[in-house]
Amino acid sequence: MTVKIYTTPTCAYCHAEKEFLKEHNIEFTELNVFSDAQAREEMISKTGQLGVPVTEINGQMVVGFDRGKISQLLGL
Repeated sequence: MTVKIYTTPTCAYCHAEKEFLKEHNIEFTELNVFSDAQAREEMISKTGQLGVPVTEINGQMVVGFDRGKISQLLGL
């Protein structure tokens, strides 16, 4: 399973989602779209969104910290 989370350092929902993933022992790759222009462009091209967090789980995109949708995609 591949999990990527696009974040910014000041995003409270990003921090909450990362804690949620850690609590469930889900490994993820964090991409800081504030400092990483390539990650920012990748996120925008995949979703058309500027807001974070954006989570990619096995190619499926979730915009915002949608705990229910993320849990469903992770099989929790």
